[in-house]
Amino acid sequence: MAFRHLFSTVTTAMKNRQLLQEFTSLVSPDPRTCSLSTLMIRAYSTSFLITKTPKSQKKKRKKKESARTKHVQHESECIPHFEKVLHRDNHFRFFIKTKEYLSKQPQQVLCLDDAGKLHRELGFPRGRKVLKFIQRHPLIFHTYRHSNDKIWFGFTDFMESLLEEEKMIMDEMEKERIDVVRKLLMMSAKKRIPLSKIYHCRLLFGIPEDFRDRVRKYPEYFNTVVEEDGKRILELVNWDQKLAVSTLERQFMVDEDRAKKAFQFKVKHGKLLNLDEQDERKLNLLNTLPLVSPYSDGASLDLWTLEAEKYRVGVLHEFLSLTLEKRASIHHIVEFKEELSLTKHTYSMLLKQPRSFYLAGTEMNWVVFLKDAYGEDGVLIHKDPQVVFNEKLCEYADRQELSNF
Repeated sequence: MAFRHLFSTVTTAMKNRQLLQEFTSLVSPDPRTCSLSTLMIRAYSTSFLITKTPKSQKKKRKKKESARTKHVQHESECIPHFEKVLHRDNHFRFFIKTKEYLSKQPQQVLCLDDAGKLHRELGFPRGRKVLKFIQRHPLIFHTYRHSNDKIWFGFTDFMESLLEEEKMIMDEMEKERIDVVRKLLMMSAKKRIPLSKIYHCRLLFGIPEDFRDRVRKYPEYFNTVVEEDGKRILELVNWDQKLAVSTLERQFMVDEDRAKKAFQFKVKHGKLLNLDEQDERKLNLLNTLPLVSPYSDGASLDLWTLEAEKYRVGVLHEFLSLTLEKRASIHHIVEFKEELSLTKHTYSMLLKQPRSFYLAGTEMNWVVFLKDAYGEDGVLIHKDPQVVFNEKLCEYADRQELSNF
């Protein structure tokens, strides 16, 4: 058996060697034995030609713009006064976030060394010196050296007087804010919302810092439940039909034609119908009306039906109507995604309704505006007292001296 195995191995090796010799003779034939035609083919070999395009000559592919930086609107379709609002928000980001954070601190002061580590909480870029941002608002913040030789900062006396004025406005508007929360609960799928979500979006609706304590004064409207995980849930106690009327429904009673033009739900049809513009508008209007009330049970609708989409559009319209500045960012909307029965296609849904909504910012960080709430000059038609105060506060924050105001 060993001899047979050895004989087989030697035979295989000899065959492989013979094949190798034949291949070598084909690749580099002996000029003494090869024919004239073979020599001519070798003489005109194309091995010297470049078969790959050099990197320097290759066309560079344009990188697809990231959703983080790609703007929602094309330059030709931008509405300047809405875009200007976003620039204003960025300009006052440090002032607004620091005002909120500092207001909750003991004695409303903060050590400068600690503040330098709180770039997210105070709204300044990481790696920058917080002192430079503080010095931009001399009427709002001031610094002083403590007895331990460390620098602290807090509100100026002038700012403290403004904070007292703001507290008075919030006390006066308490009933209106309570109604806003009641309407949010009435729109929610299960008529209950975690208190943490309302608190997180409190500035959007003008809700005061101590709202979680204020709701205890209204047992006829709210009930607070503590779940097993410790989460506090705010529940609706009773339904109020007077509140269950949306802003759009009120507009419909005043100006029916304007309400009809608020949304468009286009009907897909073949070209064979040969519809003119007026007929197509009438056909689309059949889909637009009747509107679905945001205070109806939207969670029970089939997810991808026309009725469900009408409901979601109506819910967002009413949600924006409840906000102070009639606008909200993606972060605010996502916060109430479950409660308002929204889907992950909210962004594309809003883009299909340019008559009522305007989206600004980038595709990853967009803000939606309620267009009907703004005039042609980009100013809110009806300003809440809190909005008037906020605008005044921002003007003071941009000043260096009171005499310049």
